[in-house]
Amino acid sequence: MSAIIAISNHKGGVGKTTSTVNIGAGLAMAGKKVLLIDMDPQANLTQSYGITKAEVSVYEVLKGEAKPEPVNVLENLDILPSTLDLSGAEMELSNEAGREYILHEAISEISENYNYILIDCPPSLGLLTINALTAADEVYIPLQAHYLAIKGLTKIIEVIGKVKKRLNKNVEITGVFVTQFDKRKVLHRDVVDTIYTYFQEKLFDTRIRDNISLAEAPSQGLDIFRYDNTCKGAEDYRALCQEILERHYQN
Repeated sequence: MSAIIAISNHKGGVGKTTSTVNIGAGLAMAGKKVLLIDMDPQANLTQSYGITKAEVSVYEVLKGEAKPEPVNVLENLDILPSTLDLSGAEMELSNEAGREYILHEAISEISENYNYILIDCPPSLGLLTINALTAADEVYIPLQAHYLAIKGLTKIIEVIGKVKKRLNKNVEITGVFVTQFDKRKVLHRDVVDTIYTYFQEKLFDTRIRDNISLAEAPSQGLDIFRYDNTCKGAEDYRALCQEILERHYQN
């Protein structure tokens, strides 16, 4: 049975796509069969793996025009890519019956092929994100070590609560991790302490440190492990993947 995890935060620039790319690559390197789903019309996840054109994108799947046909990009790692056309999907599907369940129904046909399905959500709480949350069992929230990042938490927790009540009783926030962290800054350490008071054991121990290689890797169509396997970014995402594997093993 696959673990379906939505990586979501309606605030932009917190590292959702970077984290989806590198968690996916790390889990694949650990021998797990992984599917990444790009639900963001900006298609940054798709571009991060150098995919410029695919026969079938998330857009065609949501529109009911095609079955999911993931693209294999690495050993154990497939992607269901996005396209700019996805930006019109929310309006086009607004009158569709059961529109919140379209992704759930589409991936149910292929989910047994994977150990992990990671869904990269757009920086909004519209229909695309609702589809991701309805399809997922778990939600991971990446947070910057800034006070403003904490202030936006209430909204996403509220939305996940509504999805749980009305659409998907199984979905839970099971993981929170801090990105762009600098342990030398008192502010960052204080914010992490505050995040812990919100989430307790759901907060991963690993902190993703600020690292230029994480910003450079996507421009080369590479994950952090293939771009620079010895950098801090690779070290941190490797540690985070290990935590994820240990949590699922324990459960």
